Amino acid sequence: MEIVLLIVLLVFLFITKNSINSRFDFLQNSLEDLNRKINALKSGEIVLDDEKSTEKVAKNIPIAPIEEEIKSIPIVEEVKQPIVITVIKPVEEEKKEQILAAADAINTPVIEPKKPFVPIGQKPYVAVGDNPSKPYASVKPKKSFIENFKDNNPDLEKFIGENLINKIGILILVLGIGYFVSYSIDKGWIPTPARVGIGILSGAIVLGVAHKLRKLYVAFSSVFVAGAIAIFYFTIAIAFHEYMLFGKEVAFSIMVLITAFASLITISYNRLELGILTLIGGFAVPFMVSTGEGNYIVLFTYILILNAGILAIAYHKKWHIINVLSFIFTSILFLAWLNKEKYETPQHYLGGLTFAFAFYLLFMVINIINNIRNKGEVSKTQLALLTANTFVFYGFGIWILSDYQPHLKGLFTTFVGVLNLIYAWFLYKKFGIDKNAIYLLIGLTLTFITLAVPIQFSGHYITLFWAGEAVLLLWLSQKSSISSYKFGSIIVHFLMFGSLLLDWSNFYAGNSILQIVLNPIFITGIVAIASCFGVYYLLKNETESIEKFGLTFNPEKYRKFIFLIGIVLAYFVGILEVAYQAADYFPNSPALTAIPVVYHLLFSAILCHFLLKKDTEFGIQATTLLAVANIILYTFVFSNLAFTEHSNYISSGINENIVFYLHYVMLTFTIYFGYLLYKMNRENELLDFFKKPIFIWIGSFFIIYLASSEVMLHGLILNNSPITMQEVLKDNPAIIKDKYSIENSKSYLGQYQIANARETILKTSFPVLWGAFAFIFLVFGIKKPSKTMRIIALSLLGLTIAKLFIYDISNVSETGKIIAFILLGVLILIISFVYQKLKVLVSDDVKPEIKTIDSIQEENSNNENNDENK
Repeated sequence: MEIVLLIVLLVFLFITKNSINSRFDFLQNSLEDLNRKINALKSGEIVLDDEKSTEKVAKNIPIAPIEEEIKSIPIVEEVKQPIVITVIKPVEEEKKEQILAAADAINTPVIEPKKPFVPIGQKPYVAVGDNPSKPYASVKPKKSFIENFKDNNPDLEKFIGENLINKIGILILVLGIGYFVSYSIDKGWIPTPARVGIGILSGAIVLGVAHKLRKLYVAFSSVFVAGAIAIFYFTIAIAFHEYMLFGKEVAFSIMVLITAFASLITISYNRLELGILTLIGGFAVPFMVSTGEGNYIVLFTYILILNAGILAIAYHKKWHIINVLSFIFTSILFLAWLNKEKYETPQHYLGGLTFAFAFYLLFMVINIINNIRNKGEVSKTQLALLTANTFVFYGFGIWILSDYQPHLKGLFTTFVGVLNLIYAWFLYKKFGIDKNAIYLLIGLTLTFITLAVPIQFSGHYITLFWAGEAVLLLWLSQKSSISSYKFGSIIVHFLMFGSLLLDWSNFYAGNSILQIVLNPIFITGIVAIASCFGVYYLLKNETESIEKFGLTFNPEKYRKFIFLIGIVLAYFVGILEVAYQAADYFPNSPALTAIPVVYHLLFSAILCHFLLKKDTEFGIQATTLLAVANIILYTFVFSNLAFTEHSNYISSGINENIVFYLHYVMLTFTIYFGYLLYKMNRENELLDFFKKPIFIWIGSFFIIYLASSEVMLHGLILNNSPITMQEVLKDNPAIIKDKYSIENSKSYLGQYQIANARETILKTSFPVLWGAFAFIFLVFGIKKPSKTMRIIALSLLGLTIAKLFIYDISNVSETGKIIAFILLGVLILIISFVYQKLKVLVSDDVKPEIKTIDSIQEENSNNENNDENK
């Protein structure tokens, strides 16, 4: 056994000796080549490495263009200047570069470029694309992996001989030692403790050789160190699993020491590949010493210790790949344990969540500690790892709490957001870390707090939170100049709108009793409105558009949009609340509709007032549209509510009169809208339609219609009384046994009574009313003067007379006929008298210009001044 081991060691030493000899031969050749170049420089010769370099130098020398015919060239004294030729240095090894750098420090004569000969009066030749005053910086295309590999390793033979073979060799050596130990065990040549000792001794020998080669061959020796560490890992694993030389705790402790030693060696050697091999070996330890018991405390404690070693490496070295690999391996191990734990009894969710939090904090520090030490800029890889670490921890936490304590998920989400906020504040205040990382942490904070509300709460609480967050994001964007927050504010606002719609459907579609105004859904609506107008206020000074994620944010357009949304929200928040409360207090009554209508007209009137106050073209047009729409709605829809209430009163005998009194409020608002139209038509000329005669006809029609409706309503209320039981039983006494038939009979009799009253009012009151309006229109048309108004008055008078003799004279009482004819006749005579009395004014639509004494004197004075000027 000892002979075999000796042979193996001799072979190993022979390979090492050959490798060292080849290194020294290469170094000797490099020194000879360097001496040759130095001697050539001393003698004044130019030495180029290859033909390609010669071509490059030739291309760098500017050549003046040659004229075919030169008649006379003045003699110019040529100033001799030395020539500088750039020699492109080939890629050499580290030692050769150091020696060449030392040679460059030798004091050699400076050779400057020779200026080309240029005739007098001719500009120097400049190549196309050259700029003599400003150097041209070309953008290098991104090279592929194969191209980079060829640039870094131009000599493939050298790469294989010096780089690849040594790694393969150390791998074969480790496998050989492993096979040797296994073979010796099978044959019984070596006792159990000696077998482990041989493995440790072999690793120590490889480590010692690596230490000897470290000064001259750092990369080569680091591969040996990795091999030695691998030998230590496998030896302890075999000693534990196969021979049971020591217990699990001892094996685990030894491997922890090996991992710590590997971390120190990695820092000392400053080799990334050694750190990666150490990391892989460290994460392989749990599988090497595993007995299948599944003690998660021991496992995660070891992972914490291992990541603490990674923290030490991260403090000294900015090796992102090690941090990323460590994070990935840790997440995979935790995920595997978590997936297995859900089938275990009892479950250790609290302990698992504690370890997940510890991993989260540790990787937060690992990711940023080198930047804290060196005040460096945070890279994109670090930002990505920072985000991934937060979301992975959050995902594990939600998974655990879903089975452990589901009611704490929202609180846990808030906790993660607050952690990021504290982390951002600490890094910014204490270490002044890169602002990109701070903004990312603030963004994560806002994201998790946004998620926390819908996870923890339900209903209107989500809307309330998102309403406040939308304003907060816009404010943070203005303070921090992070444009992404503006887009976040828009997204959250649209989430708020969707949540508010769901709240309306949940509250107002239900049967719960809500307190007037002081109820959750109404307060939520008020907060949503305040959020819209808060954004409108914050954007008042912003005019510059912002582009992000392929989208454009125009603050001026968005400000108008959010103002419009705020107005719409204010309308619906109020009308839904009013309608819901009216349904509670006045069920099955026309008041159920009349009360929201009053709110609608009140809101429209207030909105029109503020729009006109702004005195803008949009405000005038919007006011005109609202006024016309509300006049039409009241005339043909809203005014019928009072008639419906009166009809119910006649049939049921229940007299509410709520809508009857509210209709005065509606009529007042309608008159106000008409006044606004008249005022805008007089002061502005935005809508030509209102200047046309047809508008006067339409306006007159609405006035007559509304007045007729009022006469009809008041006439019905004065003339009609509710149907009594005696009237129902008068024709059919047996109907008393059927309650349903009684109700139908009351309704039928009531409608019949109302129809008769309508006909009477139509034949007796309307002629007088229309005649009166004809007189008013005539006086107005004469006073203005307005020919259109006079024509309308005469037309209305003619319609009244025709109606009187064609329709009204039939089936009406003698008293009604007498009153209608007398009053209408008097009105007609008055109208005729007015025409006769004011026939001078009627003859022309334009009022005669009446000049006062002052105006005549002023006119004469102006004429005298004009004469003097002439």
